[in-house]
Amino acid sequence: MASRRHRDVKQFTEKVAPKKDSEAQQRNENPIAIAHKKFYEVLNTRLGWPLAALLMGIVLSWYNFEKISQAPGVGVVILAIHDLLPLPQASADHFSIAIGNLENDKDNIHRRLIRDALTAQFSSKKVEILMFDRIISIGDSDKPLDAIERGHERAKKLLGQANAQVMIWGEALGSGAETPMRLHWTVNSEVELMKTSDKYHFMRGSYDLPELFLNDLKDLLALIANSQAKAFLSKNGIFVADILPFIARIKNLINSGGVPKTRQASLQIILADALCIHGEQSGDDGSLREALTNYQDVLKERTREKMPLEWASLQSSLGTALQTLGERSEAADELSEAVTAFREALKEQTIERAPLDRAMTQHNLGTALQTMGEREAGVTLLEEAVATYREALKTFPRRRLPLDWAGTQNNIGTALQVMGERESGVARLEGAVSAYQEVLQEFTREREPLDWAMVQNNLGTALQAIGEREEGTLRLEKAVAAYREALKEYTRERVPLDWAMTQSNLGTALQALGKRQAGTSVLLDAVAAYQEALKVRTRERLPLDWAQTQNNLGTAWQVLGERQSGTTPLKDAIEAYREVLKEFTRERAPLDWAWTQNNLGAALHVLGEREGGTARLEEAVAAYREALKERTRERVPLDWAATQYNLGAALEILGDREAGSSQLEGAVAAYREALKVFTAEVEPYNFDSSVDGLISAQRKLSMRAEH
Repeated sequence: MASRRHRDVKQFTEKVAPKKDSEAQQRNENPIAIAHKKFYEVLNTRLGWPLAALLMGIVLSWYNFEKISQAPGVGVVILAIHDLLPLPQASADHFSIAIGNLENDKDNIHRRLIRDALTAQFSSKKVEILMFDRIISIGDSDKPLDAIERGHERAKKLLGQANAQVMIWGEALGSGAETPMRLHWTVNSEVELMKTSDKYHFMRGSYDLPELFLNDLKDLLALIANSQAKAFLSKNGIFVADILPFIARIKNLINSGGVPKTRQASLQIILADALCIHGEQSGDDGSLREALTNYQDVLKERTREKMPLEWASLQSSLGTALQTLGERSEAADELSEAVTAFREALKEQTIERAPLDRAMTQHNLGTALQTMGEREAGVTLLEEAVATYREALKTFPRRRLPLDWAGTQNNIGTALQVMGERESGVARLEGAVSAYQEVLQEFTREREPLDWAMVQNNLGTALQAIGEREEGTLRLEKAVAAYREALKEYTRERVPLDWAMTQSNLGTALQALGKRQAGTSVLLDAVAAYQEALKVRTRERLPLDWAQTQNNLGTAWQVLGERQSGTTPLKDAIEAYREVLKEFTRERAPLDWAWTQNNLGAALHVLGEREGGTARLEEAVAAYREALKERTRERVPLDWAATQYNLGAALEILGDREAGSSQLEGAVAAYREALKVFTAEVEPYNFDSSVDGLISAQRKLSMRAEH
């Protein structure tokens, strides 16, 4: 079937063209009239009358814009439409000054003069100048003060949109370039300004801005910097995400060349304080050292003779930065310098002149002395720290400053606890428990939940230390309860590192409790607590904390292995300890290294008892002897005695399996060493065990001598 072909049908649309004038008529008409006719022909034929009318309306409105904008309500609409246009955005690393359009400023002459003056004043773009295409009008209000207040509110809104700090707005008081200006200052912060507006005259014979204007601006920037610094300081202890841009802004302002020398020192102090916050929170020692440099520079100008109290405050700040650096360093130099700086500050911070500053400096001096004391043998520095804290408490009245009082009282507890752990008795530990219980009356869960949790954790560690030295389980059970209380506020989501630390501490208390109870359920709870802690304390992120918790987990497996048949848990414990020793090196963490060596020896000891031969026992003896290289009687007497006892027990078993008497003689010597610390009065349980071991080894030695 043939396909049909469709033919295109052409349709022609005819237009009736307007009748043209004759050539003669056109020649006789005025050229302007001809142009008008041509214009209307275009409007009629090309655009159509509706669109043509709209175009004409736009042209007429533009031509008469000034008159139309003054009509009632029209100005508000125009302003609302204009505000939809985007504003330039300020850089986070600079202080930013925005200049708005000024009223009565024909051709923006005054505005450009302000911009040029600021650009010349602040060199190298250290302070950012932004041009806001916005006008803030006060007009002829019957209530000018209310109108100015509304103007500041609008300016603040614009500053917030652009993330800038200062806006200059106002009016020119005449049409000429030389006429004065009424300018207003608005800041994007809560800083209280001495003045917010002034009338500025150009300098005679030039268009330069007066010195008064520039001085007002410099004062304003310094006030804003100080206000922002106070805001950061109030957040101390909480990570401040935007501290680095603030530091950059202060540095740029200092280096801008537009800040007078009288303001330079104040900005350097602000910079140093901000660097300290960043250095403490980020672990950046470079920021702390830069802070030290700034404090030391200012101290050259603000001497004790010129400004005694400010000099003392700077010495205290210097000490705090040195203390933080010293806590991160194995050397004691920076801590010693911190102590010196705090003591210098106290020479001017007398109880009559600056009682609260004195108390805070004494508190900080106590923490520096305590840190030094924790690193040294003996208790002299720790006793001095406690005495310093108690001096601070005289100025921190509990009723007036309960939280400051509680913070210092908590530090007394921690210092007493460290001393108590080094001594064979429990008097200092009991003192620590009493101090923590007093603190908990002020640091309540409702009032200070995280501080409450911190003190509950500290209370748990002190109770646990006492419980491990006493018979029974009451103190250990109280320690477990305290840790579990702390975990109600120390959650993984809120404070993951503190949560992990408390989980690890809970594990050690449960483990100590499990050793004294039958069965394995409490020990398995200890394993679970350690495993929870290791979810945060990873080897990659926190190698030393990981090693500590892994060590504890190894000891829990070891105790479980001692109660179960087979050797798998013991071998797992040995493997765990050997991994830990890769992080706890003798150079890096000598006491932790010794602690792990002791634990490794104990696991090898138990495994050696179950297996035949002497290889494992010899490894155990070697591990104990390694531990004793750092676990000295002078440094940690109780730990030293415990390792001596363990060494005696391992040598005694070796002596049973070998001929000769050298191993048994070594066992007797080790037990006797342990009994120099494990006395009946202060360590009755360990005393009995050591005496039993000594009698057993001596009896075996006598029997061997008889044969």
